[in-house]
Amino acid sequence: MPVSEGSVGVTAAAGFRAAGVAAGLKASGGLDVALVVNDGPDASAAGVFTANRVKAAPVLWSQQVLRGPAVRAVVLNSGGANACTGAPGFQDTHATAEHTARVLDAAGISIGAGEVAVCSTGLIGERLPMDKLLPGVDAAAGELSADGGAPAALAIMTTDTRPKTTVVPGSGWCVGGMAKGAGMLAPGLATMLVVLTTDAVADSEALDAALREATRLTFDRLDSDGCMSTNDTVLLLASGASGIAPERDELTRAVTAACGNLAAALLSDAEGSTKDVTIEVTGAASEADAVQVGRAVARNSLVKTALFGNDPNWGRILAAVGTTSAVFEPDQLDVAVNGVWVCRGGGAAEDRSKVDLTGRAVTITIELHAGGEQATIWTNDLSLAYVHENSAYST
Repeated sequence: MPVSEGSVGVTAAAGFRAAGVAAGLKASGGLDVALVVNDGPDASAAGVFTANRVKAAPVLWSQQVLRGPAVRAVVLNSGGANACTGAPGFQDTHATAEHTARVLDAAGISIGAGEVAVCSTGLIGERLPMDKLLPGVDAAAGELSADGGAPAALAIMTTDTRPKTTVVPGSGWCVGGMAKGAGMLAPGLATMLVVLTTDAVADSEALDAALREATRLTFDRLDSDGCMSTNDTVLLLASGASGIAPERDELTRAVTAACGNLAAALLSDAEGSTKDVTIEVTGAASEADAVQVGRAVARNSLVKTALFGNDPNWGRILAAVGTTSAVFEPDQLDVAVNGVWVCRGGGAAEDRSKVDLTGRAVTITIELHAGGEQATIWTNDLSLAYVHENSAYST
């Protein structure tokens, strides 16, 4: 089934409707409540969540929902994280799911509260104004549309400067999605709020396998600032509306492509960043070693501030590599920045003045000479604007 003209993100796949409305949760008056509904015929789903031990109420609720046989709706809000709000906050999440189910059931969609996932984003430690949120759910339910993917993506934004959506076509089916995130992007199975949809026929087991592999290679390799959120959630819903059951490898490739597109969008919108940095680690003894090295460099403040200053400081990169337990010999390390091998054999090589860092894209290549494995990590620089834009406690 071809992607409908005008369909964006979560409504690109057949069988899904969405909406985004302004409920008054944001002081700006912008869109702040989104609703995504799976009209079926299937309602299988999978999800991955933050590994942070401090989990927001919506995460705890949605983890329970994913243990059930079906997910028929997702309600999302910006303007409040509902994190660190204790038992009352969990009750608010439960009430949101129950209210959503009642509203949709009254509209002819057979659904229970246990089939409604909930996602929230915004400031930590404050209760949600339920007197605004629940009427917002009512309004969103009344505006559900097969073309509602665009306003839904707008409604989940917080410090994001632009909405993030993707569509990846398959053979008669597709994967669509939307994401929210501009800070606190560090791996823990998921790194922000993401809803992915597909009209492929796939059971929960197949969706779970595809999502976990896709996340491992995309969101789990995105490390903007080393800060893991309390609300990170990635959901994958299947409607089966295309009637086509792709091979598992084909499904995984499409889901991975969609996650990769959204991860790139998150990176380019990272708070206060001026550089999109790709760290390629090659010649590793194991993939785990390559990931560890890449992440150590991605999280190194001295490396990140050097890049902000357009300084290809390979010494800082080597120092970061040296903090890991990866297999390598220090006098065999090679480092290139934007294609210029500024370090060979653990020492100075090509003239660092040849490195052009005036653009936004930066690629750091680290050759360990310890094996045949490799991995790529994505990060950004740290600028003065990062401090300004992260002065509040938010997800």
